[in-house]
Amino acid sequence: MPEQEINQVLPYEFYTQKRWENWLGRARESGFQIKESEEEAEKESAIFVNMVDDVILACLKVTARFDKGVLSREIALEVLAEIRDIVLSEVEPISEDIDLMIDSIQTSLMGALVAFECYVMGDYDEGVDTVELAKLAVEAEASDNLELALDYTAQCGALVLKGKSLPEEIMADLPYGIVAEWLDGIDSISAAMVGSDSYREFDEEDEEDTV
Repeated sequence: MPEQEINQVLPYEFYTQKRWENWLGRARESGFQIKESEEEAEKESAIFVNMVDDVILACLKVTARFDKGVLSREIALEVLAEIRDIVLSEVEPISEDIDLMIDSIQTSLMGALVAFECYVMGDYDEGVDTVELAKLAVEAEASDNLELALDYTAQCGALVLKGKSLPEEIMADLPYGIVAEWLDGIDSISAAMVGSDSYREFDEEDEEDTV
């Protein structure tokens, strides 16, 4: 669908290239370095957590409007695809530590974005347990079937968007790997939904210049 036609039916821009570049600029200016101290690391990595949350919030606004019928399935998927193109595009190197963090958040965002797309498409079974899907994703990764692992991750995230939980103990027990990072994106969706329901409001204006 042409961009001009999309813009005619959208209440505002949900996410923009400029907004993403503003976050990258803040990451660059942070001079972030990976610290041995967990407390220092948590404080300095807040910029990256907020970066992820901002993208998640934009996607939640899309699905909220899809749920209310303000956006059609086709347009909602188009908007999500545009957000995906922005935040998963290759980023110019900044520093070794910052590059590692950006790579990690892009992997997490991949898990979140496929979940939003799965939710809008309705390609999930509400009768399936999120824990089971997370385990299946890990098993698929262990079998080197990343496509299947991503599909299970997407379904798990769609169920979280539907209101199901992803137990903390499952996240804590995940083996290190790409599925763990994808599911971290799902966990970010869950945290955002619990933290605030402001994304359900319909009178916001585009906030791209406030980052």
